[in-house]
Amino acid sequence: MSSLALAARDTTTMLRRNLLHARRYPSLTLNLLLTPVMLLLLFVYIFGDVMSAGIGGAGADRSAYIAYIVPGLLLLTIGSTVVGTAVSVSNDMTEGIIARFRTMAIHRSSVLVGHVVGSVLQSVLSVVVVGAVGVAIGFRSTDATVLEWLAAFGLLVLFSAALTWVAVGMGLISPNAEAASNNALPMVLLPMLSSAFIPVETMPGWFRPIAEYQPFTPAIETLRGLLLGTEIGHNGWLAVGWSLGLVVVGYFWATAKFAQDPR
Repeated sequence: MSSLALAARDTTTMLRRNLLHARRYPSLTLNLLLTPVMLLLLFVYIFGDVMSAGIGGAGADRSAYIAYIVPGLLLLTIGSTVVGTAVSVSNDMTEGIIARFRTMAIHRSSVLVGHVVGSVLQSVLSVVVVGAVGVAIGFRSTDATVLEWLAAFGLLVLFSAALTWVAVGMGLISPNAEAASNNALPMVLLPMLSSAFIPVETMPGWFRPIAEYQPFTPAIETLRGLLLGTEIGHNGWLAVGWSLGLVVVGYFWATAKFAQDPR
């Protein structure tokens, strides 16, 4: 077999292993998935009227706020899901299985790629679940074409891959699962400090740079534009640029840490 075929075979094996772990121990995935679902229900049914009135400057319109908040919650779902990836990688590193893999005739990168592909699949599934909850409570995409839906899906997959590679790096540098969870916490906090819940222009002037100059805000605004027909502007290029940059940084960081002697 060629080197590429061996790498594909070993990656498939590692992917199957990670998916089996997720199926046998679903509590972590479910706990992380509950965060965006609970935030969605909380902000729509508890704060929805107030938030929509504040954003629109007119009467309360909960349905308008549902449309506004769902794209941000989809990106937060990805950030929440990859926390589990950091924990899973840290467990592999500290429990000795990686040391065992290093003694076996398997492609070295397949261990990390298996984690990444498995995490992206879980993120996409989680996004589908949260999106279904959003549709159930009233979210509707307005005039989105098939091409725009495909572009939105592609953005979610690319952004998921970007955050996953960073999360893998965080898991590799963490001494235990608790530290990995804490190190990956910015993946959940950054979307809350973005335009996910309120427009950037309504924030205090001193806080706006925090919301503007981070990866989640352009990705959220691009997703809104694709699904709701709002202005995308330069956010599309920024979202793709952030995603590709994080993929490159996360990949080289993770592979460099993985190549070091195991702790």
